[in-house]
Formats: sequence, C-alpha cells, structure tokens
Amino acid sequence: MYKKVLVPLALDHGISQHTLEVARALSANDAEIVALHVYEMPQGSVSAYLDKDMVAEGFRAANRLLREKTEGLEGVTPEIIKGHTARTIIDYANDNDVDCIVIGSHKPGLSDYFLGSTASRVVRHAKCAVHVHRRI
Repeated sequence: MYKKVLVPLALDHGISQHTLEVARALSANDAEIVALHVYEMPQGSVSAYLDKDMVAEGFRAANRLLREKTEGLEGVTPEIIKGHTARTIIDYANDNDVDCIVIGSHKPGLSDYFLGSTASRVVRHAKCAVHVHRRI
C-alpha cells in the first residue's frame, strides 16, 4: 500500500471520481492523496490576445471546480499548479516524495502514437509507480 498518492485531474473529463476511488483502494490507511490539477497557461501568440484578468479568472474557476470535486473527501488534498501538464505532474511527484501516481487515460487514438498522451508521458518518465485507469 502507498503512503502518498498523486491523482492528476483533468477537470473537463468525467473520470476524476473513478481515479480518486482507485487511489483510495491503493492507499494505506493513513495515506495522503493529493488531487492535482495542472492549469496550462495560454501559449505563444494566443496569450497576446487574452486579457490578463480573463486568464486569472480562468485559474480561479479551475481552482473552485477542483475544490468542489474534492469537497468532503477525507484525506484528499486539492492542489492546483500552473505549467505543462505531463512535465508538471512528473516534477510534482519527484519533488514531493510521491509513491504512486493514479492517472486516468482515454483510449489512445492515432495522434497518441505520434505525440503521446499525458498518461503515456507520465508512465515513461515518472520515478515512482504509476497506475493508469482507463474507463471504457
């Protein structure tokens, strides 16, 4: 059983509750579960066309939604960080002594074979155990 489990959550996908349940099943009784959402900032020329207040409100809305999804879940700590999704998940796990990452994944499509999904990048580069939960 794991003592510290990281559950990256994509707030726009409906798999969050399932991955949190898997994390709880893999956890020791006194384990810490961190529900992490990585907020990707607008990139490149797109950021030039967005108002800073709009971007800040998007971050606040994501933070509220993360807290709503984890409200009332004992032992689950919500965390939101700005960054590139896969790299930030891996860095967070390495920097915070995470024992296991429980990450949801969709059925891979053709683009995943060329670019790779977030879950596949985390599996390839994480230094801890990774449990991929695919909901069919």
